[in-house]
Amino acid sequence: MKILTVDIGTGTQDIFLYDSRLDIENGFKLVLPSPTMMIHRRVKQALSARTPFLLTGHQMGGGPSAWAIEEARRAGIPVYMTPSAATTLNDELDKVKALGIMIVSEEEVNGLSSTVHRLELKDFDFSLISKTFEDYGVSLNDLEAISVAVFDHGNAPAGVSDRQFRFDYLDERIRAKNSLSAFAYLSTDIPKIMTRLQSVADSAGELPCPLIVMDTAPAAVLGASFDPIVATRKQKMICNIGNFHTLAFRLGENGIEGVFEHHTGEIDLAKLESLLGALADSTLKHEDVFHDMGHGALMYSNDAFAFGKDDFDVIVTGPRRSMFNRKSSIDNPKSLRPYFATPFGDMMIAGCFGLLAATAEVMPNLTEAIHGSMRGERGRGVAPWDVSA
Repeated sequence: MKILTVDIGTGTQDIFLYDSRLDIENGFKLVLPSPTMMIHRRVKQALSARTPFLLTGHQMGGGPSAWAIEEARRAGIPVYMTPSAATTLNDELDKVKALGIMIVSEEEVNGLSSTVHRLELKDFDFSLISKTFEDYGVSLNDLEAISVAVFDHGNAPAGVSDRQFRFDYLDERIRAKNSLSAFAYLSTDIPKIMTRLQSVADSAGELPCPLIVMDTAPAAVLGASFDPIVATRKQKMICNIGNFHTLAFRLGENGIEGVFEHHTGEIDLAKLESLLGALADSTLKHEDVFHDMGHGALMYSNDAFAFGKDDFDVIVTGPRRSMFNRKSSIDNPKSLRPYFATPFGDMMIAGCFGLLAATAEVMPNLTEAIHGSMRGERGRGVAPWDVSA
């Protein structure tokens, strides 16, 4: 049984092909530029030619792609976008038009000059990933499931902060099902407000198997929980320091006890440690993060989480985890002691392992095989050359 997992962040897209016949450590994996970085580079490379741009396709991750598109417009280069592609910049198309970008219908696209530089926007390109594996002799025609994670603010109504809207959504999901897997859905069950998750499903096209989509932050934290040291702790605090967002979950025996999310570029180690301390003693308030240009915070327990019970205080993962380095703990005795999680020996694809675990809950027919693999009960002693691709 094979499952393709793809965790799409700001800097990279991390890909893991699970095969139930193999030890998880032997699964094939790729860490590649994220789709938004790919668009960023293509737009920047074409700026010198000053050729008009047409961007079609679907809503995708902003950040680098949006910055490059806006730079092209500031340089006086005509930029055309179809309505669905334009939501990459803002769900309110009037705000996209205010940037000087021309919104064109699908019919108008055909009337544009052939000299216009055309780019298709989408977060998930199954054909490209499949071709990459095929080039190495690995077929993706026999998949049981595909699981994809992206970060989704949700489609906030006009006048409502997308940061507040996201945290209202997180609160609703946690209260409905106090589990990190609450943020994973079959593509047929995606909430209407989660437009980027829906765009992943829309852009995927015809797939050979069911598609599961999930939020990146819970996926990373869920994946980190499979580190062998972390897995033994009944109560723990896991902080994922991503390229664009930093999120920490406080987890106990009954599920999620608290969570906060901030922009990585807005914090340093001192601020992060302060937030983690408040999350631990249950004094963290939503406005503490929201009014600091972060997303927010939620607390579900009034009890204190005691640091110092283990030989570390906080579990750290994510591509920017170097912010939380060991030197800080040595230089400042008051600094929190980090433990750098490496589930199945690989931090960079922690989100993929979280996707795999969430897939086991969303698709019960796959639960036994996935759980067996993640406990190390399947594939033991089988080498890649002992099974066909």
